[in-house]
Amino acid sequence: MADPARAARLAQRIRVVVAEALRKSVKDDRAEAITVTDARVTSDLQHATVYYTVFGDSAAQEGAREVLDAKKGVLRREVGRNLTIRLTPTLEFVADEVPVNASHVEDLLRQAHARDAEVAKLAEGAHHAGDADPYRKPEAHEDGSGAEHESEFDDVDIDAE
Repeated sequence: MADPARAARLAQRIRVVVAEALRKSVKDDRAEAITVTDARVTSDLQHATVYYTVFGDSAAQEGAREVLDAKKGVLRREVGRNLTIRLTPTLEFVADEVPVNASHVEDLLRQAHARDAEVAKLAEGAHHAGDADPYRKPEAHEDGSGAEHESEFDDVDIDAE
């Protein structure tokens, strides 16, 4: 097994090499919309997963997937030429869903902010349903002692037997 730091460095190098190879070696217009976002390498350095995003609609995403599947051998050859390891890892391309998920989360946050603004607008003229101070306070005794409660044994004489 390889050192995890070495695997991380190799993954970042693979990410750069694949991005450059898509720009230079792949002669397909559909490859221009592909952005390589990340790469991960297994601990034995035999398999690399490359994550990508595509700018455009679903047709552009489908075209990018077809280009990557068709040019997988060319991209692996470029990776093998630019890396100084004994075996060239196999490449797997996975569409990165992080931007889609991030935009969905941003939409949810916008909706929550709008609802909070509506609630704040409704609360502007609102009044308490009960007293302004709903907590119980100890009642003061007639003698002004301020004792919180009376005991049932207050009138019992302890010395009397």
